[in-house]
Amino acid sequence: MTAETLTVLGLVLLLQVKHVVADYMLQNGYILANRRIYGHPGGLLHVAIHLAGSLGALLVVGIGPGLLLALLAAEGMVHYHLDWAKDNLVARRGLKATDAAYWYVAGIDQGLHQATYLAMATVWAVMGTAG
Repeated sequence: MTAETLTVLGLVLLLQVKHVVADYMLQNGYILANRRIYGHPGGLLHVAIHLAGSLGALLVVGIGPGLLLALLAAEGMVHYHLDWAKDNLVARRGLKATDAAYWYVAGIDQGLHQATYLAMATVWAVMGTAG
């Protein structure tokens, strides 16, 4: 395994750890109650927390400023809309944590967030380390 491959895998791991902290440790009732209201400061705060963590992870691997801004902008848009769509689907269907469908939706949401991190690491590997 090359050093570059290990660095890419390290970036994915950093983004995954960041996700756990931002999604499970740093969310509060204000954020959770308001993420489904489009443009509400609660949802924007949640994304800002994620982007702060991603900024740190990307800086660790030595990303350039242009690609850094592009990846953060893309992640912010994707993350915000995934959460907004999930929260609205859960609310429209009246899903509760005791419903199997709630966990299907939550699992798909989390899987898509992880796919975002794989995409970010892939873009960095292809574009960010080329020179």
